[in-house]
Amino acid sequence: MVHPRVTKFELQLLQKLWQLGRASVREIQESLPEADRPAYTTVQTMIYRLEEKGVVKRFKKIGNANVFEAILTRKAAYRQLISDFLDLFGGSAEPVVAHLIETGKLTLNDIKAMERTLEAKGKKS
Repeated sequence: MVHPRVTKFELQLLQKLWQLGRASVREIQESLPEADRPAYTTVQTMIYRLEEKGVVKRFKKIGNANVFEAILTRKAAYRQLISDFLDLFGGSAEPVVAHLIETGKLTLNDIKAMERTLEAKGKKS
């Protein structure tokens, strides 16, 4: 299933929502780093956009505040982002993996873990 694309800022808000669980716009806004914290109205607008995309939903209303929860799971969001990223390379993970190895961001232990995952997946098929 293809999920709506989310921007970098929308992903940051989703990460806060996943961390907080159900939260109001104010709670989400105040959980962002103080140094570059966007205005309340900016966060509110973005949360409403996420709601329009079907990524979050209003859970309930307390006074004037709406409480939101994420519909899109972290796993589904990351899956979509990774898929979109690999599409930039023609769908192949090889250039990405090669770069990670060259830069030292992918270790031998990481590769062994991936091999175990592939073996387990092969046994399930």
